[in-house]
Amino acid sequence: MRAPPGDSRQMTPSQIDQFYARLAALNPEPKSELAYHNAFTLLVAVVLSAQATDKGVNKATLALFRLADTPQAMLALGEDGLKAHIKTIGLFNTKARNIISLCQQLLERHGGQVPATREALEALPGVGRKTANVVLNIAFGQPTIAVDTHIFRVANRTGLAPGKTPLAVEETLERITPGRWKPHAHHWLILHGRYRCKARLPACPGCPVADLCAFADKTA
Repeated sequence: MRAPPGDSRQMTPSQIDQFYARLAALNPEPKSELAYHNAFTLLVAVVLSAQATDKGVNKATLALFRLADTPQAMLALGEDGLKAHIKTIGLFNTKARNIISLCQQLLERHGGQVPATREALEALPGVGRKTANVVLNIAFGQPTIAVDTHIFRVANRTGLAPGKTPLAVEETLERITPGRWKPHAHHWLILHGRYRCKARLPACPGCPVADLCAFADKTA
Protein backbone atom coordinates (compact mmCIF):
# COMPACT_ATOMS: atom_id res chain seq x y z
CA MET A 1 0.00 0.00 0.00
CA ARG A 2 1.15 3.53 -0.73
CA ALA A 3 0.31 6.21 1.80
CA PRO A 4 -2.19 8.75 0.41
CA PRO A 5 -1.23 12.41 0.33
CA GLY A 6 -1.53 14.40 3.53
CA ASP A 7 0.96 16.39 5.48
CA SER A 8 3.49 15.17 8.00
CA ARG A 9 1.56 16.51 10.97
CA GLN A 10 0.30 13.91 13.38
CA MET A 11 -2.65 14.69 15.61
CA THR A 12 -2.03 15.63 19.21
CA PRO A 13 -3.35 13.34 21.98
CA SER A 14 -6.23 15.76 22.55
CA GLN A 15 -7.13 15.75 18.85
CA ILE A 16 -6.93 11.96 18.72
CA ASP A 17 -9.33 11.66 21.63
CA GLN A 18 -11.70 14.13 19.96
CA PHE A 19 -11.44 12.24 16.66
CA TYR A 20 -12.65 9.01 18.23
CA ALA A 21 -15.20 10.75 20.45
CA ARG A 22 -16.93 12.28 17.45
CA LEU A 23 -17.04 9.01 15.52
CA ALA A 24 -18.35 7.29 18.65
CA ALA A 25 -21.09 9.87 19.10
CA LEU A 26 -22.41 9.08 15.62
CA ASN A 27 -22.15 5.30 15.99
CA PRO A 28 -21.73 4.19 19.62
CA GLU A 29 -21.82 0.44 18.89
CA PRO A 30 -20.38 -0.14 15.41
CA LYS A 31 -20.71 -3.60 13.92
CA SER A 32 -18.97 -5.56 11.20
CA GLU A 33 -20.76 -5.48 7.86
CA LEU A 34 -19.82 -9.11 7.25
CA ALA A 35 -22.65 -11.55 8.01
CA TYR A 36 -21.72 -14.41 10.35
CA HIS A 37 -23.32 -16.76 12.89
CA ASN A 38 -20.42 -17.67 15.17
CA ALA A 39 -16.63 -17.43 15.46
CA PHE A 40 -16.14 -20.06 12.76
CA THR A 41 -18.36 -18.40 10.17
CA LEU A 42 -16.75 -15.06 11.01
CA LEU A 43 -13.32 -16.56 10.33
CA VAL A 44 -14.49 -18.00 7.01
CA ALA A 45 -16.14 -14.71 6.01
CA VAL A 46 -13.00 -12.71 6.75
CA VAL A 47 -10.84 -15.15 4.76
CA LEU A 48 -13.26 -14.79 1.85
CA SER A 49 -13.26 -10.99 2.12
CA ALA A 50 -9.64 -10.60 0.97
CA GLN A 51 -9.76 -8.62 -2.29
CA ALA A 52 -13.56 -8.78 -2.20
CA THR A 53 -16.37 -6.60 -0.89
CA ASP A 54 -18.35 -7.41 2.24
CA LYS A 55 -21.51 -7.22 0.14
CA GLY A 56 -20.18 -9.80 -2.30
CA VAL A 57 -19.08 -12.11 0.50
CA ASN A 58 -22.44 -11.83 2.27
CA LYS A 59 -24.28 -12.72 -0.92
CA ALA A 60 -22.17 -15.85 -1.33
CA THR A 61 -22.29 -16.97 2.30
CA LEU A 62 -26.04 -16.55 2.80
CA ALA A 63 -26.77 -20.07 1.56
CA LEU A 64 -23.35 -21.47 2.48
CA PHE A 65 -23.66 -20.78 6.20
CA ARG A 66 -27.12 -22.34 6.30
CA LEU A 67 -25.52 -25.59 5.18
CA ALA A 68 -22.16 -25.35 6.90
CA ASP A 69 -21.57 -23.28 10.03
CA THR A 70 -19.06 -25.62 11.69
CA PRO A 71 -15.72 -27.06 10.53
CA GLN A 72 -17.28 -30.53 10.41
CA ALA A 73 -20.12 -29.40 8.17
CA MET A 74 -17.76 -27.47 5.90
CA LEU A 75 -15.56 -30.54 5.46
CA ALA A 76 -18.64 -32.61 4.67
CA LEU A 77 -19.54 -30.10 1.98
CA GLY A 78 -16.08 -30.60 0.47
CA GLU A 79 -13.89 -28.35 -1.62
CA ASP A 80 -16.00 -28.66 -4.77
CA GLY A 81 -19.20 -28.05 -2.84
CA LEU A 82 -17.65 -24.98 -1.23
CA LYS A 83 -16.48 -23.66 -4.60
CA ALA A 84 -20.02 -23.86 -5.93
CA HIS A 85 -21.12 -21.40 -3.24
CA ILE A 86 -18.21 -18.94 -3.46
CA LYS A 87 -17.45 -18.92 -7.19
CA THR A 88 -18.59 -15.30 -7.47
CA ILE A 89 -15.77 -14.22 -5.14
CA GLY A 90 -12.29 -13.43 -6.43
CA LEU A 91 -9.61 -16.11 -5.95
CA PHE A 92 -12.32 -18.59 -4.98
CA ASN A 93 -10.24 -21.65 -5.90
CA THR A 94 -7.41 -20.71 -3.55
CA LYS A 95 -9.82 -19.59 -0.84
CA ALA A 96 -11.79 -22.84 -1.01
CA ARG A 97 -8.60 -24.87 -0.68
CA ASN A 98 -7.46 -22.79 2.29
CA ILE A 99 -10.82 -22.98 4.05
CA ILE A 100 -10.98 -26.77 3.76
CA SER A 101 -7.41 -27.04 5.11
CA LEU A 102 -8.28 -24.55 7.83
CA CYS A 103 -11.24 -26.72 8.89
CA GLN A 104 -9.04 -29.79 9.08
CA GLN A 105 -6.56 -27.98 11.31
CA LEU A 106 -9.30 -26.61 13.56
CA LEU A 107 -10.52 -30.16 14.17
CA GLU A 108 -7.07 -31.71 14.53
CA ARG A 109 -5.43 -29.03 16.68
CA HIS A 110 -8.17 -27.00 18.35
CA GLY A 111 -11.05 -29.37 19.00
CA GLY A 112 -13.11 -27.76 16.26
CA GLN A 113 -12.97 -24.35 17.95
CA VAL A 114 -11.55 -21.10 16.60
CA PRO A 115 -8.45 -20.27 18.66
CA ALA A 116 -8.30 -16.97 20.53
CA THR A 117 -4.61 -16.17 20.04
CA ARG A 118 -2.89 -14.41 17.17
CA GLU A 119 -0.19 -17.07 16.90
CA ALA A 120 -2.68 -19.91 16.55
CA LEU A 121 -4.87 -18.00 14.10
CA GLU A 122 -1.97 -16.99 11.87
CA ALA A 123 -0.87 -20.64 11.72
CA LEU A 124 -4.11 -21.49 9.90
CA PRO A 125 -4.14 -21.62 6.07
CA GLY A 126 -5.22 -18.35 4.48
CA VAL A 127 -5.08 -16.39 7.74
CA GLY A 128 -2.71 -13.43 7.96
CA ARG A 129 -2.26 -10.71 10.53
CA LYS A 130 -5.19 -8.61 9.33
CA THR A 131 -7.61 -11.54 9.37
CA ALA A 132 -6.39 -12.60 12.81
CA ASN A 133 -6.88 -9.08 14.15
CA VAL A 134 -10.45 -8.92 12.85
CA VAL A 135 -11.36 -12.26 14.43
CA LEU A 136 -9.68 -11.41 17.74
CA ASN A 137 -11.54 -8.11 17.88
CA ILE A 138 -15.02 -9.23 16.82
CA ALA A 139 -15.22 -12.80 18.10
CA PHE A 140 -13.18 -12.44 21.28
CA GLY A 141 -13.47 -8.76 22.17
CA GLN A 142 -9.74 -8.10 22.08
CA PRO A 143 -8.75 -4.47 21.37
CA THR A 144 -6.92 -5.25 18.13
CA ILE A 145 -6.95 -2.92 15.11
CA ALA A 146 -6.83 -4.60 11.72
CA VAL A 147 -5.41 -2.25 9.09
CA ASP A 148 -7.00 -2.65 5.67
CA THR A 149 -6.87 -0.23 2.73
CA HIS A 150 -9.57 1.99 4.26
CA ILE A 151 -7.88 2.32 7.64
CA PHE A 152 -4.46 2.77 6.04
CA ARG A 153 -5.85 5.66 3.99
CA VAL A 154 -7.70 7.30 6.89
CA ALA A 155 -4.73 7.02 9.25
CA ASN A 156 -2.36 8.65 6.75
CA ARG A 157 -4.67 11.19 5.16
CA THR A 158 -6.01 12.61 8.41
CA GLY A 159 -2.74 12.56 10.32
CA LEU A 160 -4.21 10.20 12.92
CA ALA A 161 -1.43 7.62 12.55
CA PRO A 162 0.85 8.21 9.55
CA GLY A 163 2.88 5.21 8.41
CA LYS A 164 4.43 3.77 5.27
CA THR A 165 3.17 0.21 5.80
CA PRO A 166 0.03 -1.35 7.28
CA LEU A 167 2.09 -2.77 10.14
CA ALA A 168 3.58 0.65 10.91
CA VAL A 169 0.09 2.18 10.94
CA GLU A 170 -1.22 -0.63 13.14
CA GLU A 171 1.59 -0.21 15.65
CA THR A 172 1.03 3.55 15.79
CA LEU A 173 -2.72 3.14 16.22
CA GLU A 174 -2.15 0.65 19.03
CA ARG A 175 0.14 3.15 20.74
CA ILE A 176 -1.85 6.37 20.31
CA THR A 177 -5.46 5.17 20.57
CA PRO A 178 -6.84 5.79 24.07
CA GLY A 179 -7.85 2.58 25.82
CA ARG A 180 -11.52 3.49 26.06
CA TRP A 181 -11.75 3.75 22.26
CA LYS A 182 -9.72 0.66 21.32
CA PRO A 183 -12.50 -1.96 21.38
CA HIS A 184 -14.37 -0.23 18.53
CA ALA A 185 -11.52 1.69 16.86
CA HIS A 186 -11.24 -0.80 13.99
CA HIS A 187 -14.90 -0.44 13.04
CA TRP A 188 -15.06 3.33 13.40
CA LEU A 189 -12.03 3.78 11.16
CA ILE A 190 -13.05 1.28 8.50
CA LEU A 191 -16.58 2.69 8.27
CA HIS A 192 -15.24 6.24 8.12
CA GLY A 193 -12.97 5.24 5.26
CA ARG A 194 -15.63 3.26 3.45
CA TYR A 195 -18.40 5.85 3.51
CA ARG A 196 -16.87 9.26 4.25
CA CYS A 197 -13.10 9.39 3.69
CA LYS A 198 -13.25 7.61 0.33
CA ALA A 199 -10.19 7.04 -1.82
CA ARG A 200 -11.05 9.07 -4.91
CA LEU A 201 -13.51 11.65 -3.64
CA PRO A 202 -13.65 12.04 0.13
CA ALA A 203 -16.88 13.58 1.40
CA CYS A 204 -15.21 16.36 3.38
CA PRO A 205 -18.22 18.71 3.63
CA GLY A 206 -20.09 17.74 6.76
CA CYS A 207 -17.34 15.41 7.95
CA PRO A 208 -17.43 15.27 11.77
CA VAL A 209 -13.63 15.35 12.05
CA ALA A 210 -12.78 17.76 9.20
CA ASP A 211 -11.30 20.40 11.52
CA LEU A 212 -8.95 17.80 13.03
CA CYS A 213 -7.87 16.36 9.68
CA ALA A 214 -4.47 17.16 8.16
CA PHE A 215 -5.59 16.52 4.56
CA ALA A 216 -4.74 19.64 2.59
CA ASP A 217 -6.93 19.02 -0.47
CA LYS A 218 -10.30 18.75 1.21
CA THR A 219 -13.27 18.61 -1.15
CA ALA A 220 -15.70 21.51 -1.11
